[in-house]
Amino acid sequence: MRTVADVLAGFRSLPVADIHTVLDGGKALILAPHPDDESLGCGGFIASACIAGHAPIVVILTDGAASHPGSRQCPPARLRAVREAEARDAVARLGLPPDNLIFLRHADTGLPASGPDFETACNNIAMIAHTTGCALLVAPWHGDPHCDHQAAALMAAAVAARGRLRLLSYPVWGWLRDGDDRVGEARHGGYRLDITDHLSAKQHAIAAHVSQYGGLITDSPAGFQLPPALLAVFEAPFEVFIE
Repeated sequence: MRTVADVLAGFRSLPVADIHTVLDGGKALILAPHPDDESLGCGGFIASACIAGHAPIVVILTDGAASHPGSRQCPPARLRAVREAEARDAVARLGLPPDNLIFLRHADTGLPASGPDFETACNNIAMIAHTTGCALLVAPWHGDPHCDHQAAALMAAAVAARGRLRLLSYPVWGWLRDGDDRVGEARHGGYRLDITDHLSAKQHAIAAHVSQYGGLITDSPAGFQLPPALLAVFEAPFEVFIE
């Protein structure tokens, strides 16, 4: 077990690379646990790959409908539609063709981590990768402290192993973990993708997720809001991809 502080320091010292090096000739399938993770963790990747002529496939795993519990203004069915519209807007700002965005609509906070539903989800992801010709799977880091992110990491590992796909992981909430926490992380390789030329597009995409900023849905006291500390992390001119 290593401390989170040690692991994150290692992430920040990974070699800088461009999109061609990160892709290594393969088409990418990106797994996002919720609508907004694709922009937060991979917005620069998506924009860079699109400009390079290698638009990825983006699969959003859950419906995001648990972000504002109890809201009458935006009950779950409506919230799902709002969040999907925001995701479509966000990836369009990154240059992704609309047909490259797929919603699997698992329940928010209920993404399966084992059992028959887990196997079904893995089979669906594997089929998408096969039919779209993806050789690279990009998924959340297993150290992200959110159940859906951890389930997505397990799915990605299973699909990559079965299909012999290359796997890269990206941190989102892991950046905010207590540095004294312990995490089972082996010494790793990977890259810091230089997104200097695409940082503005990434910020524009993140901003498309209006419902997650706290001003759109006002009748849910426990409603989720993207914290400033997390948004500040993604102002960096690089994104981390762990191999």
